Amino acid sequence: QVQLVESGGGLVQAGGSLSLSCAASGSIASINAMAWYRQAPGNQRDLVAIINRSDNRDYADSVEGRFTISRDNAKNTVYLQMNSLKPEDTAVYYCNAKLQVAPFDSWGQGTQVTVSS
Repeated sequence: QVQLVESGGGLVQAGGSLSLSCAASGSIASINAMAWYRQAPGNQRDLVAIINRSDNRDYADSVEGRFTISRDNAKNTVYLQMNSLKPEDTAVYYCNAKLQVAPFDSWGQGTQVTVSS
């Protein structure tokens, strides 16, 4: 089992920046990749960014060039730096771990990001 605890988020004006953190504990060795997803009201949960064991990164087209995913292996923590935020970035952001074994996905509790225009 892997437990994920998120921090960060909050309210920011358009054009501003926020940083999210996600600390992992438990069966760290079973993690293949870490990701951030987001879900706005009435919408599905969508992938925002993902980083794997080889530090390969991938981003949703909507955040490419504005968001950066990174990790600190010593702290078992993954980060999401969000710059040039837009009102359409408003959502609950969830940390996710892709696992080698069932249940194959672990989720954090979610943290609210609100961008005002």
